[in-house]
Amino acid sequence: MRHHTPLCNNHSRRRLLAVAATLLSLLPLPALAQNKPEVEKQFQRWIASDLTTQAKKAGISERTLRAALKGVTLNWSLPDLVPPGAPPPKKQDQSQAEFSSPGAYFSEKRLQGLAATGRSLASTHASTLKRIEAAYGVPAEIIVAIWGRESGFGRAKLPYSAIEVLATKAFMSTRKDMFRDELLAALTMIERGDVDASAMKGSWAGALGQPQFMPSSYLKYAVDFDKNGHADIWNSIPDALASIAHYLQKEGWQRGRSWGFEARIPQDVSCAQEGPDRAQPIAKWAALGITRISGKAFPAAEMKADGMVLVPAGRHGPEFIVTPNFYVLKEYNNSDLYALFIGNLADRIAYGSGAFKAPWGDVGKMLRSDVLAMQKALVAKGYDVGNVDGLPGYKTRRSLGDWQAKNGLAPTCYPDAGLKGKIR
Repeated sequence: MRHHTPLCNNHSRRRLLAVAATLLSLLPLPALAQNKPEVEKQFQRWIASDLTTQAKKAGISERTLRAALKGVTLNWSLPDLVPPGAPPPKKQDQSQAEFSSPGAYFSEKRLQGLAATGRSLASTHASTLKRIEAAYGVPAEIIVAIWGRESGFGRAKLPYSAIEVLATKAFMSTRKDMFRDELLAALTMIERGDVDASAMKGSWAGALGQPQFMPSSYLKYAVDFDKNGHADIWNSIPDALASIAHYLQKEGWQRGRSWGFEARIPQDVSCAQEGPDRAQPIAKWAALGITRISGKAFPAAEMKADGMVLVPAGRHGPEFIVTPNFYVLKEYNNSDLYALFIGNLADRIAYGSGAFKAPWGDVGKMLRSDVLAMQKALVAKGYDVGNVDGLPGYKTRRSLGDWQAKNGLAPTCYPDAGLKGKIR
């Protein structure tokens, strides 16, 4: 028999809810649900004073400001907003972002679809891509892979007004200063005549056009490859593709080199040797017994050039020898998995290859707080783990591998639950 307290009958519950609602109505509104019209007024005052002053210092004319900002209102649907007076957001959630499910990141169905379309479009635009590769040294398949990953080869809808997004985030986001600078860069584009404000469409994060450049990247890297007078990364495929190549070239792409190779690292070779600061000629890695998992030899042209070990899931996933070009791909999006995705997709487009041969293990289930505790313990022992942020980057992985080896454990170079109580 279930017992009911008086508060649990329907009449009492309704009465209690009514009283609670009355009390709530007398309290100040929570910051995130505060009076939106009042915040809109603050936003318009911010545009008229702070933003206008900064824009004029940056050389933006009154005419451009009026044209670009006329009718702009806050977009309350965007993520990461912190309205005036709101408490700062809680610390990062416990998920490990890109580290949590690497297997899912490399969806075979998605990669196969992008590769098939990418091969077709690489053929369609072969002459343009050949000229771009000659100009910037970046292979066609890398350019097409980024194009596909960023905007579905220009087919992704970009429904947002970039000015509205950037202004909203410059006024009330977790990274106001960064978005203010991007808004000023967007206004500079309009001032220069690169694009009209009404045509400046982007993502919810303010990234523009087919290459998904932030406005500051547009100013640095956008190219008028079709020579029609302006760099149009929204509508001109030659401009979009050349701009991607120019970006990579300026960030240090090495002409004639691969991005990297899936490899097999023998058990008697330490996994704790990864990172761009541990580069050595690929011939030296090969001399240790590291081979390509495909069974092919490393290309002769690569043997004297530097390569680096990369074990993004430690011993629990695919292992790689990467070139400096891998780290150039990370300049486009600072993620090991992103750069691997682009490399794998490019190989599929160019060579018809498939998924990485080694499976991704069951990694990334640990809470960030647990990884953070391991990092702090390793730092206390004198190890360099890079950022102490609960994310297992390469310095954390190799420090963990070194600690495991010194303590009689088989190095896995990746945090797991079995190590939680051991590193103290």
